[in-house]
Amino acid sequence: MSDWKKVKIGDFLTERTGRYKPDDKIISQYQRLDKIDFSGNIHISDKPSKTDMILVQPGDLVISGINVAKGAVAVYQGAEPICATIHYSSYIFDDKKIDLEYFKYFVKSPAFLDVLKQQVKGGIKTEIKPKHLLPLEISLPDLSTQKEIVKVLSKKIEKVEFIKSEIESQKSYVKQLRQNILQEAIEGKLTEEWRKENPVVKGNPDFDAEALFERIQEEKRHTDSELLRNSKKKVFEPILENEQPFEIPEGWKWVRLGEICEGFMYGTSAKSLPSGKCPVLRMGNIQNGKIDWEKLVYTNNDEEIEKYLLKQYDLLFNRTNSREMVGKTAIFESTQKTIYAGYLVKFRPINSNPYFVNIVLNSKTHREWCNEVKTDALGQSNINAEKLKNFVAPLPPLAEQKEIVSRVEKLLTNVTELENQITERETLTKQMLQSTMKDAFREG
Repeated sequence: MSDWKKVKIGDFLTERTGRYKPDDKIISQYQRLDKIDFSGNIHISDKPSKTDMILVQPGDLVISGINVAKGAVAVYQGAEPICATIHYSSYIFDDKKIDLEYFKYFVKSPAFLDVLKQQVKGGIKTEIKPKHLLPLEISLPDLSTQKEIVKVLSKKIEKVEFIKSEIESQKSYVKQLRQNILQEAIEGKLTEEWRKENPVVKGNPDFDAEALFERIQEEKRHTDSELLRNSKKKVFEPILENEQPFEIPEGWKWVRLGEICEGFMYGTSAKSLPSGKCPVLRMGNIQNGKIDWEKLVYTNNDEEIEKYLLKQYDLLFNRTNSREMVGKTAIFESTQKTIYAGYLVKFRPINSNPYFVNIVLNSKTHREWCNEVKTDALGQSNINAEKLKNFVAPLPPLAEQKEIVSRVEKLLTNVTELENQITERETLTKQMLQSTMKDAFREG
């Protein structure tokens, strides 16, 4: 049985002291540590910082006080010193007492989390500074046992990392599969055989998009006369050939979104509450074309509820934020009394299948259109309601819209099942890793 002893981390780590103002000449010549990722890799930056700094010398152990328990620990291997913000700490380590790889594994283990919870007020939620880390008392085996543990752990973790890599590949494949299904749907490829049995019937909205478009325009004219008598009617520009991203089947028609939808309206800008009588949907609630009812906020304001109340089959579009978030769209299927936040746009199709329109707006074509929008200096994008109205979309006849929706739903049910299986494997892999780490740092 190996010899495990109670020691303080300060017995084998010594803090590299010294604190400098961001404009101090001593550190002005050095690059800055940007971050340590969760794999323990150091990333360097030339960007300045307004935060006080420390110096890191070659060979120092560097720890992120915010993410130490997630693996943000590394040895700086550069030839020249670097500076880092005071959210990091730098240490000289005694290699006669500690195997560095052992310590790097240890701080990612459940054993270290237990130590933090027991000995640091606030536990893992606290930013771990040297005053927290160095007094921590841990169980440490002799150096030869440390090296043996590292040897065994490395092999086991290598297998786990291989499985994790396979899972990431599967996630990427399933994501691409979802996108391919949606794209083939809006290009008419999923219903190619269906059209052979259901040819175009001129003048019939079920089998002729031109006739459907005329019906939609008639409905819009009625809406305009009832609701917009004193407003200037929106006139859309003709759709040019270079705006058409692909060739559509016979009997389909290119349209602008504002020509087939109505009610484009921004949501509430009022501050929401952590609890209340009416949920307020935000951008985080829009996931894979559907509403995610987790992490809700609320309002109790009756005027607000009346003004921004959603109807079943309304569509919600996220108009501003990062490029990744802008353009996310979901269909509101619920009858629950719900409103929406101001960075979302609400609208609904006229005489068209809302699920088909939702498919279009979750497709690769729409994603690429959203990505063409320029970002500002802060990396923010913005697609207002007027821009959204001008998005060019394919319009199939009504009967084909229904068929497309049916086929997509069946295919995406299979995709969702695959995603659930991958998530289950991912959970099991994490549990396997935690179990491996727990066993490795058990005394004796």
